[in-house]
Amino acid sequence: MVGAGPAGLLFSLLIKRRFPEWDVRVVEQNPADATFGFGVVFSEGALAFLERDAPDLHAGLTARMESWPMQRIVHRGERVDVDGNGFSAIGRLQLLQFLQALCRDAGVPVEYGRPVASIAELGKADLVVGADGVNSMVRREREAAFGARIEWLNNRFAWYGVALPFECLTLTFRESEWGAFVAHHYRYSPTMSTFIVECDEATWRRAGLDRASDAESRAICERVFAEDLAGRPLVSNKSIWRRFPLLWNERWSAGNAVLIGDALRTMHFSIGSGTRAAFEDAIALDRAFGVAGDDVPRALAEFERGRRPVVEKLHAAANRSSYWYEEFPARMARFDALGLAYDYMTRSGRMTDERLREMAPKFMARVEARR
Repeated sequence: MVGAGPAGLLFSLLIKRRFPEWDVRVVEQNPADATFGFGVVFSEGALAFLERDAPDLHAGLTARMESWPMQRIVHRGERVDVDGNGFSAIGRLQLLQFLQALCRDAGVPVEYGRPVASIAELGKADLVVGADGVNSMVRREREAAFGARIEWLNNRFAWYGVALPFECLTLTFRESEWGAFVAHHYRYSPTMSTFIVECDEATWRRAGLDRASDAESRAICERVFAEDLAGRPLVSNKSIWRRFPLLWNERWSAGNAVLIGDALRTMHFSIGSGTRAAFEDAIALDRAFGVAGDDVPRALAEFERGRRPVVEKLHAAANRSSYWYEEFPARMARFDALGLAYDYMTRSGRMTDERLREMAPKFMARVEARR
């Protein structure tokens, strides 16, 4: 297993539990306590699959999570709540530590601080699982065989934290002297929240963020979102400005190597499904070996056959959501708060009015009262 993120640790745990006699080893280039970002968020539906497939993990995780029953959109100073759109969140490091402890108990060794430059360095193995993220060594080494392709979005984003526990998952849209910004923010502990700041490239350059230091970047973002941060400073953790990569692989395995999580495909953070998809990959790959035993080619074929249709739908929805964000300044100008909230909720093409009436009756009552 290359990579000790959520996907790598969960699959290692599950496959060791299924086949205790198997030799399962994990290598990770970073220290055990290193992590990018702050909290990760799950929708209610994302947690339902974990409750079904790994109930002990679900119980352990939910006891550590912050949860809320709605989502909020803030635009032109007005708040619009979308009822029935519940989410839960946990600190990314806390999530990793939870999985690390379970792996230790199951007898899965994790070697931290070991960078791996090639698959050959791992020695002889029946199976190599690339769970090493968007910059995956496993994928790069066999890129042509996997059929990898990447599309880079134009928007810039930086992942901050703040010592301010927001009530719920909130999207706050703010105009500034440089252009439009949006913040994705939610609490992941009783005292801390994730605070992702996003803007289009032109705004990013006008604000000087293309040449600003970390302290200067935080100061600019604190100025834009002063009303929302209540005087609290943003906290940085490798919080560099990035463009999001939309990654896809035509083939999920190459020889004895298979990809899962962000090494396989990325899900834009706006739908909160990156960690969910990583967990579901791990569960599906473990199930495939439950069917195929130690027949690796059969297991990898079974994994892709069963999982691919689900991933393709979710990946397409995530991409449509990301394209919505690429146009969010124009949408801010076009819509008031309620109109923007409705446009946002239907952005992926999966949410019909009928589904919204069932899920968020109070919100839809407001929308339909204006029609």
